[in-house]
Amino acid sequence: MIYLDLKEYSLQLIESAILIVGLFFLRFILKRTVRNFAKKIERLEHRTGLIMKHVDFAVFFLIVLGLILIWGVDFRNLGLVMSSVFAVIGIAFFAQWSILSNVTSGVIMFFTFPYKIGDYIKIHDKEMPCEGIIEDIKTFHIILHTTNNEIITYPNSMMLQKGVSIIKADEFYEQQMNETDKNKEELPHD
Repeated sequence: MIYLDLKEYSLQLIESAILIVGLFFLRFILKRTVRNFAKKIERLEHRTGLIMKHVDFAVFFLIVLGLILIWGVDFRNLGLVMSSVFAVIGIAFFAQWSILSNVTSGVIMFFTFPYKIGDYIKIHDKEMPCEGIIEDIKTFHIILHTTNNEIITYPNSMMLQKGVSIIKADEFYEQQMNETDKNKEELPHD
């Protein structure tokens, strides 16, 4: 009886195994590519780990979707379930659109933006201009440490919408030291 059940579902089992092996191979390739890219552009390891989590989530989602399709879920019922799920997700994302845009912006910044942790940046925002050293780039926001010793979190999506000037940290510290030396020289001596 068990033999008959295995024989009856052998095609689905083979397709499932191929799907899982193929997607884990894709995961391996993507992770290797991200690591090599991160080394090439000198990104920090924990930033790379964040992108790896996104890759893992995407592969898991594709495995679940593939298994649903392989095991022959009735498309009429699947359509009803998926439309209900997507309606709820759509409402949730519409309500929290900024969360989704911040996550997407964080991934885009990992691959394309010229600034990195340790750079001194100026954000050209009319309402709230901001400048400081990038301490960390998270999934949703960037953490800046200002010269006034404040910690500011700035949304990733706003980083893509505003102009940003970059001053390398070494140049900033050198500039700060020169200004400090000038201030000391200008002080009246007793």
